[in-house]
Amino acid sequence: MKALLIDDERLARNELRRLLAAFPEIVIAGEAANAKQAREQLAALAPDLLFLDVQMPGETGMELLESLEPPVPHVIFTTAYDEFAVKAFELNALDYLLKPVDPARLAVTVEKLHAKVAGAVTEPASVRTVARDRLATEDKVFVREGDHCWFVEVKFIRLLESEGNYTRVHFDTAKPQLFRSLNAMEERLDPKYFFRANRRQIVNLAWIDRIEPWFSGGLLVHLKGGAKIELSRRQAQEFREKMSL
Repeated sequence: MKALLIDDERLARNELRRLLAAFPEIVIAGEAANAKQAREQLAALAPDLLFLDVQMPGETGMELLESLEPPVPHVIFTTAYDEFAVKAFELNALDYLLKPVDPARLAVTVEKLHAKVAGAVTEPASVRTVARDRLATEDKVFVREGDHCWFVEVKFIRLLESEGNYTRVHFDTAKPQLFRSLNAMEERLDPKYFFRANRRQIVNLAWIDRIEPWFSGGLLVHLKGGAKIELSRRQAQEFREKMSL
């Protein structure tokens, strides 16, 4: 498994290298001292795993992760600050290690990484098939949040937003939060009608009201109901290809 170390402190990178020597299955493919270098290394190395610092000069590790297009490597945050942990898990980080990194705690994280990778690889085909059955727009789905329940047609779901391991589903005036990841929700939705706008949002194409050019070759999508969704240059190109005659 190829790993990229992203930290503005050289000594911190060296210490992490030393600790990771105990795990030969993790090969350190490169290092970066800031977000700009990290993007260059991501493009050149296509790593499977990021060890990512939070506080760096300029763009933070959180901002870097939020800007990455899927698929995103597994991410383990390494930082001296514990106040960013909640935000880290909202961004689907695998783990959050406090500096100085404890070797025993790192071993637990690596075990968690193995379990996640093994689960993705060895999941029974029958389970994958069931999970990927697509919902038709006329299908009705049961949605529950606390004491509130809805039975809603898929075509009325205009937007889905990731909130860590949860997904907020927008339909009518309701915005319930479901204990299911956005990736899992995406597997059930028909890509003919739903589009992954970015790593945090999926939009119903039928609910698009208008589109306008946005920064750096991207697009700004306006949904009926007022929501505005940003598409990066990469996603905007995919959107144009998908929707063109």
